[in-house]
Amino acid sequence: MKRAFIFPGQGSQTVGMGKALAEAFPQAKAVFDEVDEALSQKLSTLMWEGPAEELTLTANTQPALMAVSLAAIRVLEAEAGLDLKQHAAFVAGHSLGEYSALAAAGSLSISDTARLLRIRGNAMQNAVPVGQGAMAALLGLEYDAALEVAREAAETEVCDAANDNGGAQVVVSGHKSAVERAVAIAQTKGAKRAVMLAVSAPFHCALMQPAADAMREALDRVTVNAPVIPVVANVEAAPITDPSAIRNALVRQVTGTVRWRESVAFMAAQGVDSFYEVGSGKVLTGLVKRIAAGASSAAIGTPEDIAAFKASLNG
Repeated sequence: MKRAFIFPGQGSQTVGMGKALAEAFPQAKAVFDEVDEALSQKLSTLMWEGPAEELTLTANTQPALMAVSLAAIRVLEAEAGLDLKQHAAFVAGHSLGEYSALAAAGSLSISDTARLLRIRGNAMQNAVPVGQGAMAALLGLEYDAALEVAREAAETEVCDAANDNGGAQVVVSGHKSAVERAVAIAQTKGAKRAVMLAVSAPFHCALMQPAADAMREALDRVTVNAPVIPVVANVEAAPITDPSAIRNALVRQVTGTVRWRESVAFMAAQGVDSFYEVGSGKVLTGLVKRIAAGASSAAIGTPEDIAAFKASLNG
């Protein structure tokens, strides 16, 4: 068995996430306390009690999802004897999940990761005035076809492929009018569905350049270590281990395409046959099934999931 641990991105948040882990395991509680202290905010209270509208604000969502993922990793290490270096071939994360992957692999400290994601969330939100940007999901079009739709829709504006999620699911991002044109064009090019997404900003497109600049400055101020195992980077769909390459990839990721389909396909091609989504939700578990048909995928986000994984590791 060859494993990869993968970490979810925005959209996987729910009120109450991580609470059962914190109540059951002191290692999880310690992670939430560390994140609260790093941000000088009781983010854990917001995560467990809501309101959902406040949790969904990207500056809160990003560190919150990372906290759940790292809490689960720390419990896996303590309870199941997980050693990423011994038990996994790769880690990877979807968008903000890449920060979780890097923290899990020892490249970034949890406190630094929380602060970086707070900066990232605020910078991405502030990069484009509200109402000027948008994102849409094009379903039923392969990546190259979706890219053509985005290029045709752009005209004099920005319309980029933001996420290549696999299973003919591509998200485009940019100026609102250009994204609306992409939805209309996609429906004439054979898309099964093309829907505008309820997002607060147009992530992963050229309009995010101010946020990329902010992340370059922020990343220059933190220590980045070589990860204990390779991290498959969103913008490369290939493993990186060099700290300067990691910094560069995280900056490029803000405006670049999340190449998730290619990332999972790469890991599968390297012999990974078991993918574990660590943290809140099961979005990536579903995407893996579409991309790597022969591989197994499972989510680890609850005490029951921890027990099941422990049994599989020691079985």
